[in-house]
Amino acid sequence: MKNEQSSMRPQDVVVLLKIASHQGEPWLQTPTAQQLGLSQSEMSKSLNRSKYAGLIDDSGRKVRRLALVDFIQFGLPYAFPQRPGSIVRGVPTAHSAPPLNEQIQSDDNYVWPYAKGKARGQSITPLYKSVPEAVSNDPVLYELLALVDAIRLGNAREKKIAISEIKHRLLN
Repeated sequence: MKNEQSSMRPQDVVVLLKIASHQGEPWLQTPTAQQLGLSQSEMSKSLNRSKYAGLIDDSGRKVRRLALVDFIQFGLPYAFPQRPGSIVRGVPTAHSAPPLNEQIQSDDNYVWPYAKGKARGQSITPLYKSVPEAVSNDPVLYELLALVDAIRLGNAREKKIAISEIKHRLLN
């Protein structure tokens, strides 16, 4: 693999979480790419970068869950940081979305900008442009990505709760 392609990209985390959300069930590359709004070539490149990084096995079929959790906990806030932006309409994320919205009360609302969204809040750039559409029919992926956003931008308390929730979902 060429060096310029070996660096992880934000959509790689989305792909890994989508695969992990299948809970070991078989999945197919083409439908998964379509569900995520990725082209087939983007999906293949993403899987290759994840193999190179050691986040997916050599077959490209099984996520190395412990490595993914470690990357999310220790690398993601530095590799793909996020700061809240202007007030927009969109899809709730971080502590404004399930499951954290049941545990954390806050006056601050965070959303992924999305014209069809029903909530208003500070904009958070999703890991990939198609995330708001991709999560509309996948509540498991939605919760995982909202937890990831809490880690990307949350304070220490939010991060601690989000990390615990991600570990519960991916390692159990």
